Amino acid sequence: MTPQARALITELQSKGLRLLDPSAGLPSRRGGAGPSDHKAVTIDGHTVMVPVHTAPAFDSPFMAEAPGSNGMSTLRHASMPIAQISFPATPKFYALKTAEGVPYSHIATLHGRDVLATTVLQTCVRYESRKKTCQFCSIGQSLAAGRTIARKTPAQLAEVAKAAVELDAVKHMVLTTGTPPTPDRGAAILADSARAIKAAVPLPIQAQCEPPDDDAWFQRMRDAGVDTLGMHLEAVTPEVRARIMPGKASVPLSRYFSAFEAAVKVFGFGQVSTYILAGLGDSREAILEMSRHLVNMGVYPFVVPFVPISGTPLEGHPAPDPAFMRSVLAPLGDMVSAAGMRAKDIKAGCGKCGACSSLSVYEDSGASASLPSPVLA
Repeated sequence: MTPQARALITELQSKGLRLLDPSAGLPSRRGGAGPSDHKAVTIDGHTVMVPVHTAPAFDSPFMAEAPGSNGMSTLRHASMPIAQISFPATPKFYALKTAEGVPYSHIATLHGRDVLATTVLQTCVRYESRKKTCQFCSIGQSLAAGRTIARKTPAQLAEVAKAAVELDAVKHMVLTTGTPPTPDRGAAILADSARAIKAAVPLPIQAQCEPPDDDAWFQRMRDAGVDTLGMHLEAVTPEVRARIMPGKASVPLSRYFSAFEAAVKVFGFGQVSTYILAGLGDSREAILEMSRHLVNMGVYPFVVPFVPISGTPLEGHPAPDPAFMRSVLAPLGDMVSAAGMRAKDIKAGCGKCGACSSLSVYEDSGASASLPSPVLA
């Protein structure tokens, strides 16, 4: 990928995009877990999730025209055409329903270009409390709007996964969950789901949950068919953790580190990952220091730009500046590459997809030696 395209993707993910034809391609996502208020966009052959329903996006200098007959759309910056982009098509499996009448799209959705994703349990003990909720989270919004169901059964997930593979050539799957009021923190639900999916279709699976009370759950999930594991820090310093996610911060960093160590022994080097949201208050140095520690443990630090989602306490929080993101992602890309830990080598999950961050396009680029200046002033 050219340095110009790499810089453009980073800017789009920070500033967002205004759409003249919101109906084009894969529907945008409002609320819920995962890349909320985003739309999948393909730039220079690389599909990324770009904010389209956020406050920064409404004022973004980037605008996309309606796609032409060739499926391509002109991306403009301050009315000047700068690139040709496209949007992944709406998947065929979205047109199907279960025997009970539940739309497949309420059970799992397409992320990026070829990733099936679902929130197995659409409720969370932390989301229910104003004092405990993660300030950036919108897991309950899609449920309240009737766009999903509260609990996806293993049988439902297996049925949808099989259809997504057969009809839309889905390559891997993400199983995440709200945190239930049980010591396993959702690991049991994820194991049951993975077991059913793998019995129906040989789809690589990533499971995502908080660290469970017992490290034995890692082997149980692996035995059930989970290929990679995500346990997400979100913020890296105690001060930001306590302010942004007071409930989740009650699980100390020391527990995350011990869980990471145990999980890497089960899933392997580079097959355990963590989300880090840049722009919540952690400094560049703090993010890179934490990332270095994680890489040394065999954990892939998936650093993504924070997106202020409508309807959350942080909806008015600014998105990180593109220059800040470049200053983090360029050296981080070199760091993970030097360690032999690349997105393409992850078996399944968010890091492999890479659509919510431009980190993967900085891997093997040598970009930190000469950080690209913004393509657009």
